[in-house]
Amino acid sequence: MLFNIAVTILTFIAMEGVAWCTHKYVMHGLLWNLHEDHHKKNPSSFFEKNDYFFLIFALPGMSALGIGTFYAPLHGLMFIGIGITLYGFAYFLIHDIFIHQRFKWLRNSNNAYFRAIRKAHKMHHKHLEKEDGECFGMLWVPLKYYKEALKQNKTANAG
Repeated sequence: MLFNIAVTILTFIAMEGVAWCTHKYVMHGLLWNLHEDHHKKNPSSFFEKNDYFFLIFALPGMSALGIGTFYAPLHGLMFIGIGITLYGFAYFLIHDIFIHQRFKWLRNSNNAYFRAIRKAHKMHHKHLEKEDGECFGMLWVPLKYYKEALKQNKTANAG
């Protein structure tokens, strides 16, 4: 049981690296045509072509869950699928709800980590083209943004 929990947690953590590489080299590379509308200042509708990535990225998690559930020799894949799925849910909560406010939940936070995530993503979106991007991850943010958010929190609390 502890091994399965460890596999799930390690998969979740590894997904940040997978997401970073995929964002930098696939979304800002080969499949830029699907991601480009996400970098426009004023989206034309609630849905974007970028939302197809939700389906594309769900396939490995669903496959691992299905194979691991129904094929006993590969039962361990189920826990990899759980880790992938949990990361996808975290991505949805942080990226679509918290950062981009596609749903008006989780609007206000003075938590330094969450402020750092927002700042890093804002810096990513200052680049409207596929080249010269930065901050391709979601949960791992450059330390400079975290330090900046901590400093802002201290300033706000002192005043």
